[in-house]
Amino acid sequence: MIQKMPIKLNDNESIVDLERNGYSIIQSRDYFCFGMDAVLLSSWAQAKEGETVVDLGTGNGIIPILMEAKTAASKLIGIEIQPQSVDMAQRSVEMNEQQDKIQIISGDIKEASQILGKNAAEVVVTNPPYMKENSGISNPESAKAIARHEIKCNLEDVIKAASELLKPSGRFYMINRPRRLTETFVLMNQYGIEPRTLKMIHPYVDKDANMFLIEGVRGSKSMIKVEEPLIVYKAENEYTDELLQMYGKR
Repeated sequence: MIQKMPIKLNDNESIVDLERNGYSIIQSRDYFCFGMDAVLLSSWAQAKEGETVVDLGTGNGIIPILMEAKTAASKLIGIEIQPQSVDMAQRSVEMNEQQDKIQIISGDIKEASQILGKNAAEVVVTNPPYMKENSGISNPESAKAIARHEIKCNLEDVIKAASELLKPSGRFYMINRPRRLTETFVLMNQYGIEPRTLKMIHPYVDKDANMFLIEGVRGSKSMIKVEEPLIVYKAENEYTDELLQMYGKR
């Protein structure tokens, strides 16, 4: 078992075992905790040796940490606007002793290309806020509301930032809700990222999709492949083999 370096935890924080390469992550009950979407996105996104990955809206750093475990990426950068999440992410990177490969930056997604420079990455990933700004927010300044709702940025901000950060032929990976799919296609086309691969995610084989994964390529010719859908459960509380494989349990 890997011996973790001691890390100070704040109130309401805990350490979660990621069951990948001995890695763990710090989470807080006061902030948005990672879920299945982060695991799916980190498995969907591909990064090769020598490539730089930028995660827009990294939260507590879950995507860079999982992608370091799952891909050959040489450098992973997470950008996050909430200072407390930045602090948690940085401490998680230190706890896993990945400071040489993973960098967490405090900043606004809308200013990402100013912070890192244009054409800075071969890969951009994002698990953006799914919900429109005015859809049922009780406390718009809460950390959980900012993670779930388009308060600090919207889908256009995310895709525009990705386009600016990506090198020509660079790859964009995102997870989102089906109700945002048409908007996603329109915005990707507007900012020069051609949809390349689409995968719908269904909770059960007989239920409607509740998420989608998309890959786009900056400056590519028009061509899209729709993959076989991912079914999460084959029975109640029983994951399918494909889902278990994405979790690294197959």
